[in-house]
Amino acid sequence: MPTTMTFAGLDVHARSTHVAALEVASGELKRIRFGPGSEEVIAWLAALPQPVHGCYEAGPTGFALYRAAEQAGLRLDVVAPSKTPRATGDRIKSDRKDAELLCRLLMAGQLKPVTVPAPAVEAARHLARAREQVRVDLMRCRHRVSKLLLLHGRVYPERSTWTQAHRRWLSRQRFEQPASELAYLDCLAAVDGLVARKQELDERLSRLALEGEWWPTVARLRCFRGIDTLSALVLCLEIGDWQRFARPAQLASWLGLVPSLDQSGESRLQGSITKTGSSYARRLLVEAAWHYLREPRIGVTLRNRQQGQPAHVLQIAWRAQHRLYRLQRRLRERRKPSNVATVAVARELACFLWAAAVAP
Repeated sequence: MPTTMTFAGLDVHARSTHVAALEVASGELKRIRFGPGSEEVIAWLAALPQPVHGCYEAGPTGFALYRAAEQAGLRLDVVAPSKTPRATGDRIKSDRKDAELLCRLLMAGQLKPVTVPAPAVEAARHLARAREQVRVDLMRCRHRVSKLLLLHGRVYPERSTWTQAHRRWLSRQRFEQPASELAYLDCLAAVDGLVARKQELDERLSRLALEGEWWPTVARLRCFRGIDTLSALVLCLEIGDWQRFARPAQLASWLGLVPSLDQSGESRLQGSITKTGSSYARRLLVEAAWHYLREPRIGVTLRNRQQGQPAHVLQIAWRAQHRLYRLQRRLRERRKPSNVATVAVARELACFLWAAAVAP
């Protein structure tokens, strides 16, 4: 591999890009500011002494600049901002200083690149996250309806809510004041609209899982209790290439399911989980972990999902049921809080899913 002649750090924003480039041969540091867009930035980097190695921090600007540099034959890394070393005593921050800091840290090899997804994976990820946003909006709208009724002293008599019977009960509610009636009907219409949007997105994502390149891995993940088509697809999209993790512990660490650690001398203190990586994937794993409170068994639904899958994958899923059930019981017998036990199960569930995904 040819020796890098120029290192460049870029501080990228929506309307500006600051670049600091350091030529190795002369030691000259060049700085320049560009407006929005990537064409001028790529042209300026291409005019520097080659080969060029640049970087910028991952953020809301996405990977457009990375892909433009890749098409131009330039090496441009996207680095994790949470892992960028910064001096705690530095109280002066500017885009220009940030670009120079990235340049010098890149030259020293102190930055951690992130995995850039393929355009098809990123597009499917956008669709999956849109469904998650609709789910959150639906939950909030339902809360507004129930709290508006509670303000008027109306409570649904049954425990199960948002069923067809509950929806019929909601449609029969009337208010004396016209303003209250309009507010209630608006909230109820918002709920109905979000339910329809969520169903449409569920259908499209299910079709994407069946017809896309992710189906072989999705089919394996569906063999586990608590993981169905949509959850398996989202895990594949959020994690990306399972093979990039050499060990399952690396996946658990990437998902932020490992405890934080503060160690100094003889003192060693473990805190809450780190919560790094994808919060969406972490939430799905924690929700799936609740299914392992029940004793191990294979019901009709799970048996149908497991049909046609390799025997060694089914053995991994069966071992997961036994181990995670024992882990839940052991932690609860030690009077661990339920959320602590569930997160511990989610961490080991992620390791079992990795074993099934990478198995030959």
